[in-house]
Amino acid sequence: MTAPIVRDALPYRPCVGIMLLNDRGEVFVARRSGSEGDWQMPQGGVDDGEDARSAAFRELEEEIGTAKAEFIAMTAAPHRYDLPDDLLGKVWKGRWRGQEQMWMLARFTGTETDIRLDTDHPEFDAWKWIDAEELPGLIVAFKRPVYESVLAEFRPLIARAKG
Repeated sequence: MTAPIVRDALPYRPCVGIMLLNDRGEVFVARRSGSEGDWQMPQGGVDDGEDARSAAFRELEEEIGTAKAEFIAMTAAPHRYDLPDDLLGKVWKGRWRGQEQMWMLARFTGTETDIRLDTDHPEFDAWKWIDAEELPGLIVAFKRPVYESVLAEFRPLIARAKG
C-alpha cells in the first residue's frame, strides 16, 4: 500500500512565469496541448544555479520557439499556488505541492512568424493575444488567484504599454 501524500511535507517548485505583451499591450496566452480550454501564459521551472530572468527567457524559447522580448519588470515577490488534491502526487513525479513563481513582464520584439509551438517538446497547440483583463477567466481555477495578483501588480505597466 502506498503511503498517503502529505501536502505540507512537499516543497514548492521554483518557477518563472512570463507575461508577454505585444505592441498593442495585449497578452500572449497559449492553450495546453490536448485540453479544451486550458490557456496560460508561458511558465516553467528554474534550473539549479539559474536566476529568474534567465529562466524566463529560456522558457520563452523552449515553449514558444522565440525569446525575442525585452524585459520590463519582475514581480516584487514570488507568487504561489497549490495543486488541487486530484493532481497532487501525479504531476512533476510527485515532488512538489505546487509552484512558487517569479513573474516577468516583457515586450515581444519579434514578429508573429517567430512564434512557433512546434518546439522540441511541444506543450501548446494554439496561441492568441488577449486583453489582459481577460486572463483570469481563461485560466484553470487553481491558478486564477496567482494570475489575478500578477495582473494587479503589472496593470499600471500594461496601461503604459498600450500608450
